[in-house]
Amino acid sequence: MEHYDIIVIGGGPAGSTLAWSLEKSGKRVLIIDKQDFPRDKTCAGWVTPAVMDTLEIDLDDYAQGRTLQPIRAFRIGMMGQAPVDNDHGETVSYGIRRCEFDDYLLGRVSADKKLRTPVKSIEQNGRNWVINDTFEAPLLIGAGGHFCPVAKKLGDGPGSHETVVAAKEIEFEMTAAQARVCLARGDTPEIWFCRDLKGYAWVFRKGNFLNIGLGREDNHKLTAHLNDFVDEMKAQGRIPADVPGRFKGHAYLLYAHAERPLVDEGVMLIGDAAGLAYTQSGEGIRPAIESALIAADVIRRVPDVSAGSLQRYGEAISERFGTRTLNDQSGWQTPDWVKLPLASCLMRSHWFTRKVVTEKWFLHQQVPPLESAL
Repeated sequence: MEHYDIIVIGGGPAGSTLAWSLEKSGKRVLIIDKQDFPRDKTCAGWVTPAVMDTLEIDLDDYAQGRTLQPIRAFRIGMMGQAPVDNDHGETVSYGIRRCEFDDYLLGRVSADKKLRTPVKSIEQNGRNWVINDTFEAPLLIGAGGHFCPVAKKLGDGPGSHETVVAAKEIEFEMTAAQARVCLARGDTPEIWFCRDLKGYAWVFRKGNFLNIGLGREDNHKLTAHLNDFVDEMKAQGRIPADVPGRFKGHAYLLYAHAERPLVDEGVMLIGDAAGLAYTQSGEGIRPAIESALIAADVIRRVPDVSAGSLQRYGEAISERFGTRTLNDQSGWQTPDWVKLPLASCLMRSHWFTRKVVTEKWFLHQQVPPLESAL
């Protein structure tokens, strides 16, 4: 049996950030992930300057051999009507490829890693958690995304009782011919809201890479909405006519709708495993990063890993992200007051699409970096 102080299930941004934050704590950490890195990850793929600053990423260093697309404008619209273009006059976000970003974060961590290692069993042996009858630790961190095996051990676990956002996305490198005819601009991601406001689609160019996708809470209509959107974007010339047909799906919980416990005896959930995606935009990277840093701070401070001690993490999450509104039926990215016939007009407003949709819902510019908030 190999003994550690902490075992982290999931090597994505949440898991790697927690291990990175505990590098100087003296704790022995193991990261387990079922996949090897770099690996594909379904995600639109943009991060804000706040995330890069929080992670202490040198942009020039990161850009060496990796995609880093500066974003200074957004095209916002409602499907079926003309969009609004807003230029923010400066870089407000960055386009990244998750296969590169996640590999970069994991690669800079010195903790032990067991990749290509599916979690086949999670058992308790006294005060320790035992993984695959091989690794044990008193503290187990669930960072394995929506279907994290650790989350299955807490409460009701992932299942049909949860209101999830389902999304389908494709990212591919365009040929020279495709790049010439694609009207989407790298510095201007496009966000198109569904008419019923239950989701949105996007077109996001990163150099010669193109990312197209759509996410909705009403997932049984997801494919139909996606096909209609792709056909419309092709007709407008926003994307090439010969887009590959291999769209990949994934699911995640919005913070306001998640009911998963965040802690238990010797257990903590972070990132998408905890259901922390922003309710207005569905973004999960910044909440994942911040939850990992909050968890690491709690781990350094608590005297033990009992549920009572670890509850400080749950309290800190509520302080940072607000109190969850369980069973909220108001929709996944828009408050009730927008769900009026007025919504169509608002999506034609430069002020609303810039100040509310982009700067507040998607960029969260009103939220200070974590360092100044703790």
